[in-house]
Amino acid sequence: MKNTFVALAFLSVIWLSSCGGAATAEKKSDSTVSNSVNDQSAADAEVQTVSNTSLPTASDGAVVQLTKAMFLEKVYNYEKNPKEWAFIGDKPCIIDFYADWCRPCKMVAPIMAELAEKYKGQITIYKINTDQERELAQFFGINSIPTMFFCPAKGDPQMTQGAMDKDTYEKIITEVLLKK
Repeated sequence: MKNTFVALAFLSVIWLSSCGGAATAEKKSDSTVSNSVNDQSAADAEVQTVSNTSLPTASDGAVVQLTKAMFLEKVYNYEKNPKEWAFIGDKPCIIDFYADWCRPCKMVAPIMAELAEKYKGQITIYKINTDQERELAQFFGINSIPTMFFCPAKGDPQMTQGAMDKDTYEKIITEVLLKK
């Protein structure tokens, strides 16, 4: 009985800390979404889309916004190899599946920015907007956000759902990605 209560409590915490339901199911009106884009936190301002300009990159300790094309080039080309995970990055990475309207996602953004700076040169942290990159979200079965993929250089990725504290992310980084 006690184990059942503990399990239910744990699942409740996970459910409450994530934006439940499909990533696109709870979209707000266009005006609300555009307002939330304008109201992004300072940490979100550090997230940059990589382009041919001199914007900050992962090597600068920044969180990198990914499009589908960049994902296929830098992480995993599921169009060529849809059945078997084949990481093609040069260092381990975290992939943060998020949406601009998601409150837990906004809470995680500054943590990811801090971790990108702290582990600069050791790991890369990417963000994928599930509203803009629906095909990626669908391929990976993203039903709740934030969802994090922890991709070691060798081996299969591990997934977590819901917002977690910085210490938990750091533990996963050291044990799964850096294998210390």
